[in-house]
Amino acid sequence: MIKLVYCVTKKPGLTDEEFFHYWQNMHGPLGARIPGLRRLVQSHRLTVPADKYRPDYDGMAELWFDSIEDMLAARQSAEWKASSEDEANFIDPDRVAYFVSEEHVILERS
Repeated sequence: MIKLVYCVTKKPGLTDEEFFHYWQNMHGPLGARIPGLRRLVQSHRLTVPADKYRPDYDGMAELWFDSIEDMLAARQSAEWKASSEDEANFIDPDRVAYFVSEEHVILERS
């Protein structure tokens, strides 16, 4: 399984509430339509008052595909284009990290 990961930062001027609401309720359904997508997960940043570390990003999106070929094919779709264009509504394009990965589970407890 191939996982595409985006670490994202909210667009300047948006509150956390606006950003997370838009990302989950408006953008999420667009991403869910991408062909070949097996799983889509959004991880929303939490504010931890006692934490001395400042987060680098506001969230992370994980998109799972069966293969690199499926991911590359998905990128050519109208659904991918629509999702990518929508990012301008809530993401700071200068503060995004991206990578393609394959998971290696070290520990999994049920």
